[in-house]
Amino acid sequence: MAAHERLICAAADLADGGSGLRFTVTRHGADQPAFAIRFRGRAYAYLNRCAHVPIEIDWEHGKFFDHSGLYLICATHGALYEPESGRCALGRCDGRGLIPLRIEERDGHVYLIEEGVEGGREQRSK
Repeated sequence: MAAHERLICAAADLADGGSGLRFTVTRHGADQPAFAIRFRGRAYAYLNRCAHVPIEIDWEHGKFFDHSGLYLICATHGALYEPESGRCALGRCDGRGLIPLRIEERDGHVYLIEEGVEGGREQRSK
């Protein structure tokens, strides 16, 4: 299957350790919430779903980092995830982490790379 590339945002829209950008992806025929963040100069993207219970993790629209700015936090359970890997650092995740999405940053933009999938709808966080 050919890869589908979709513009997510301008690279400058992702502040290091700041608010993330929410968007949707189509997986298994259904739209699913996702998000992109920047941490230590690099952009990352994950499905917006806690590994413990499948609920969105942001505590406010686009707010994914804990107060230290070092971890992504599930607002409901307090599970902490490493921004670089999505690995669960603290919480009842039973070895599961966030599901990463493939993105590329180039020419001042961030692109989602989906294998053989039609793109979803972008939802900008304010």
